[in-house]
This record gives sequence, structure tokens and C-alpha cells, in this order.
Amino acid sequence: MPVHAGHLRFSTEGDGDVIDITAGVERVVAQAGLETGLASVFVPGSTAAVTTMECEPGGIEDLRETLDRLVPRDRPYEHNRLAGDTNSHAHIRAAIVGPSEVVPVRGGRLHMGTWQQVVLIDFDDRPRHRTVVVQVVG
Repeated sequence: MPVHAGHLRFSTEGDGDVIDITAGVERVVAQAGLETGLASVFVPGSTAAVTTMECEPGGIEDLRETLDRLVPRDRPYEHNRLAGDTNSHAHIRAAIVGPSEVVPVRGGRLHMGTWQQVVLIDFDDRPRHRTVVVQVVG
């Protein structure tokens, strides 16, 4: 079973920064040269996540507001107390959304809905450099 891997690198603003990475994932899929398979998209790190969504300003704002209600920044989190840190909310949000997605590949392209994009979300409380790992299996 052939496997092709690629890495995408991004600088983020943190604080819920959402980056549409669909084009980069598609480039790795195209380089794999497979007509049918699966594309695994994974972000190493415990304060970032990968998901699919309609990546438009209203949807992004709605996601941020929902996560702010579910996991407020200003709670007395144990992680912050024990580690002397300020980003426990980022760890929790990333755990809820998750670090990866698997997208089917058909006809050499990601098989997604018309309004669906693959996005990287950085929940950390500071700008970061992120690497996204894409593996295409056929």
C-alpha cells in the first residue's frame, strides 16, 4: 500500500486563529499521484486542532464564540496553577476539536462538500509556528 507524506508549515496568531489549509493538503494529495485513497491531516501539539468547516468569517466567529462559552479563558484551571501557565483553555479546546481529520481521496482530489474546507485552528494564547503532517494512503 503506497504512502506519501508531506508537511505544511504555518505561522499563526494564536487565540483561535483559523487557517484554511485545504490548498496545501490538495498539493500533497496531487504529489501522491493516487486516484483513490485517504488523506490523513494531523497537527502535532496539544494547543492546536484540525477540522473541516465552512471557512468563512461568520462560521469562524460562531465557532470562536461557542468555544468561549464552553471553555472560558479566565477560569481557575489546575493546569495553569500547577504549570504556572496561562493556556489551559487552549489545551481543552484543542482536545475537544481534535488534532486530525481523515478525508477520502477520489479522482486524485479531496472528496469534500462544496462549502467544506480543511482548517488548522491554533488555540494557544500566543503566536506559534505550526507544522501539519499530511499522509496520503492508497
